[in-house]
Amino acid sequence: MAITDTEFHRLADEMFGEIENAVEKAIDEQDADVDINASGNVLQLAFEDNSQIVINKQEPLHEIWLATKSGGYHFNYNDGKWLDTRNGLEFMSFVIDAINKQSGILLEINA
Repeated sequence: MAITDTEFHRLADEMFGEIENAVEKAIDEQDADVDINASGNVLQLAFEDNSQIVINKQEPLHEIWLATKSGGYHFNYNDGKWLDTRNGLEFMSFVIDAINKQSGILLEINA
């Protein structure tokens, strides 16, 4: 079922907020070194080793795109979940794992 532009932005913004909050908590609790830059349709996380994870909204496609050291991934909203268009993996689990692999930071997100 297709979602509207308004629903897309609401869902994506909620998810971006959950990620930001979890990263800020990790910075406090794990003394993690992460720079968070949220601007427009992009959430960028820069880590101590100068690697980055970039998450952005692709409004025309109603997709969330994720760029990590290991590659680029596209997620669309399906049956109440953001799922990878290639392998069906759920976004939040995938991004938690990618952040951990790339930086050693353990995020707690109850999404």
